[in-house]
Amino acid sequence: MCGIVGYLGTKNASEVIVDGLSKLEYRGYDSAGVAVCNDGELEIRKFKGRLAVLAEDIEKNEMKGHLGIGHTRWATHGEPSDVNSHPHFNKDKTIAVVHNGIIENYMELKEELKEDGVEFRSETDTEVIAHLVDKYYEGNLLDAVYKTVARLRGAYALGVICKDNEDELVAVRKDSPLIAGVGEGENFIASDIPALLKYTRKVYFLENGEVVHIKGNELKIYDSERNPVEKEIYDVKWDIEAASKGGYDCFMLKEINEQPEGVKNTLERRIDENGNIVLDGIHLTKEDLDNINRIYIVACGTAYHAGLLGKNALEKYLKVPVITDIASEFRYSDNFVDEHSLVILVSQSGETADTLAVLRDSKAKGAKILAITNVVGSSISREADEVFYTWAGPEIAVASTKAYTTQITSLYMIALNFALEKGTITREEYLETIEKMKELPEKIQSVLDNQDKIKETAEKIVSKEHVFFLGRGVDYSLAMEGSLKLKEVSYIHSEAFAAGELKHGTIALIEEGTPVISIATQENLFEKMVSNMQEVKARGAFVASIAQEHNRSVEKVSDEVIYIPNCDDMLVPIVAVVPMQLLAYYVSTMKGLDVDKPRNLAKSVTVE
Repeated sequence: MCGIVGYLGTKNASEVIVDGLSKLEYRGYDSAGVAVCNDGELEIRKFKGRLAVLAEDIEKNEMKGHLGIGHTRWATHGEPSDVNSHPHFNKDKTIAVVHNGIIENYMELKEELKEDGVEFRSETDTEVIAHLVDKYYEGNLLDAVYKTVARLRGAYALGVICKDNEDELVAVRKDSPLIAGVGEGENFIASDIPALLKYTRKVYFLENGEVVHIKGNELKIYDSERNPVEKEIYDVKWDIEAASKGGYDCFMLKEINEQPEGVKNTLERRIDENGNIVLDGIHLTKEDLDNINRIYIVACGTAYHAGLLGKNALEKYLKVPVITDIASEFRYSDNFVDEHSLVILVSQSGETADTLAVLRDSKAKGAKILAITNVVGSSISREADEVFYTWAGPEIAVASTKAYTTQITSLYMIALNFALEKGTITREEYLETIEKMKELPEKIQSVLDNQDKIKETAEKIVSKEHVFFLGRGVDYSLAMEGSLKLKEVSYIHSEAFAAGELKHGTIALIEEGTPVISIATQENLFEKMVSNMQEVKARGAFVASIAQEHNRSVEKVSDEVIYIPNCDDMLVPIVAVVPMQLLAYYVSTMKGLDVDKPRNLAKSVTVE
């Protein structure tokens, strides 16, 4: 959530910054602003609403200057408004600050500054930073920033400029993502790589407590004690085209259609000539695995739903108890993580604040940490003991699709590899399952090539206020993801229920015309699922089913049936989720909504 871009070079700073911020719109925001230094003056413009409002204003009245910072804000402290937008500034408008994160002790600092005579304009926690920098500024901006961050508690990525220092930009990273970019005669800061790809592929990934000092053409990095830090520069391999729509109307549809390739890349690039899965970046031995008596999968949102399916695979193949939990709950619970635990963290961005906190807590307790993420160089990937990259490619739409299917693929591969290493499955079973997984991209493509029933179902539910998803076993875990997708992008109230729990209360919600999406892909639970569908249909529900194509008997209890290719029961969620993703997409677009940027949501949740 939120986006930061900063620039010092020879170009017009406002143009670079607005362009960079446009590449970060996927992160979620409700206002945007820019501050530029020019001829000893600090010009700030910021507006509630989309970045286009700011861009249009700058186009009408150009902002000149070669030093600047910009921000897209997702409101935490104070409602979305022009005043609460970033950048924030001090009394005399000589210092400007942009900030991602939350300052936990801002009220305490605010009261202190008020006693010093400071008058606050906004309701934000960020404004205290601008006034603190001003308080400590005595001609040296870097000194003032160091003194300021020493007073701050919380999570933050900061960009700071001063009108008296037109060739200087200072940035700080603590628990909120920030990178620095190096160009020809120009340097950058940003929240994420896409903001910089038009200008440079050479970036530094910053660690907690590190400070970037850009002065003239020189970029230096220091640690929290102000010691110089020598870092390896990272050369970005992927192209900006990978983060563009590529002819599709929106990113979500593009990313749904990229799933066959994403699953194929995640799987087949790691299979050697003997048919073995090679877990690059993971070095757990049989001895390590034998020492593990419990596995935790911890994640948020869609990644949590992937973790629920990973639990099934790990328990089936590895024969070890697995607990899957939501990171924001797990980090505050009395969990039993110890040196005999393996904690698997799943995060698309690798920057999810609650998941990152679990990583650090679990590591301190002696657990082995394995990260599954899509972003090379992200905080979680750098701090974990072992890393598995999903190779989904950039995912821009807020509602995750291809990250989910590649996360499940990754978890299944890890489960198979560990089980073979530990001896809990035979090599024959191992190779047979891999061959079945190789068929998944083609099966996903088959769903993408046959969308008529999905569109028809979307037309039936687009005007409804409530939709329910039913499933049993892994289908219930899948139902949770389908429900989340629909509510995220269509704003229809949607809930997922374990079908066996219908009689224990939830069937009271079913009335004439209530849409129920029933997922019936599991062979051993198919007959029971059909019985549950009969129960809701008898009470007037409109039943749309998702089933494997050989189970035609589902038509007797369904108003619509979306068939998917026949799959192994364990692997079928990777295929069965695709119709639900498309259903959510079609309902959203039929309602005329912005499917890529749903209201109030952010792609990367970097605060609690």
